[in-house]
Amino acid sequence: MPADMNDYFKKKQPNGGGNNKTPNNNKPTKGGGNGGGGFQAPSWLFAIVAIIGAVIFFKPFTIINSGEVGIKVKTGKFDETPLYAGLHFYIPVIQNIISVNTRMRQVIYSNQSNTLAGDNYKSRSTLGSDNLEGGVKQVRAIPVLDKRGLTVNIDLAVQYQIRPDTAPKTIELWGSSWEEKIINSKVREVVRDVIGQYTAEKLPEMRNEIATAIQTKVTQKINSLEGQPVILAAVELRNIVLPQKIREKIEQLQAEKQNVNIAEQQKEKAKQDAQKNAEIARGEAERNRIVAQGQADKIRIEAEEQAKANRLISSSLTRELLELEQIKTQGKFNEALKVNKDAQIFLTPGGAVPNIWVDAKGKEQKTISAQ
Repeated sequence: MPADMNDYFKKKQPNGGGNNKTPNNNKPTKGGGNGGGGFQAPSWLFAIVAIIGAVIFFKPFTIINSGEVGIKVKTGKFDETPLYAGLHFYIPVIQNIISVNTRMRQVIYSNQSNTLAGDNYKSRSTLGSDNLEGGVKQVRAIPVLDKRGLTVNIDLAVQYQIRPDTAPKTIELWGSSWEEKIINSKVREVVRDVIGQYTAEKLPEMRNEIATAIQTKVTQKINSLEGQPVILAAVELRNIVLPQKIREKIEQLQAEKQNVNIAEQQKEKAKQDAQKNAEIARGEAERNRIVAQGQADKIRIEAEEQAKANRLISSSLTRELLELEQIKTQGKFNEALKVNKDAQIFLTPGGAVPNIWVDAKGKEQKTISAQ
């Protein structure tokens, strides 16, 4: 501002009351030298404010959540001791803390759409989170070649987690893409080796053996890595997707086998029915044989008894006995003649043949046997 203007404003300022134009420069002003009413803060307060601002700006601490471990990095070197859940401090610029997710994860190798769900919260700057905190992620199914070179897609589900106590060493050795290098590469390698031993038509039939082989070999390969960086929970074979022509061929073969099985069942049923009928026929024949044998035995026994009786009778007959029986018979005829005087009697000599009494009028005929 020009000097004349400064002089002008100085003359306009009041000098403390009255018409005295001479300023009293010797009288001290109240409130210090700030023109009245100003406050001067102590220096220690500025220091505290500066420290708080530095803490907010540099943020020399971090919070490790449950299900995570922290890796302290000092000038590019990883500390081998992991930091577990809680509040941890570090020196900005010189040190840094990286959070690593140690929750159980699942990767699904499939071309079918799935509903993927993660945890309810995400940790800022968590290494390997893949935007799914310990949740599920899906990648493409594993295309492999069978024994004849046909392409087959294999659906798998793998559950795993990084080992917390060796997480710093794992990240230092394998980097942030440790899942791709450890899990994905080993799983694909094993699936190709196992499926390549079979033809596509045999895969559905050998499903259980294939699932066991894949799980066993993946576990062996991952556990054989230095320090066993990953805990493998499960390897599940979900589906074997065959080419369309192979599926149609298998369905045709299954239909033919089903028809053969039906024919075999019908044949077996007919065989069982024939055996049943044969058993019934044999039973009926045996029954008839037993009945006939019983009748024959009955006739034989009766004949034997009759013959025995005849022999007994024959041995007991004498001439005198026969004459006596003839006399008795003659007496019966005489009694009959009293009733029917017209009857004719024919007597046979010797009494060997029965005498015959005949009614002359033809009203009655009787035969009397004399033994």
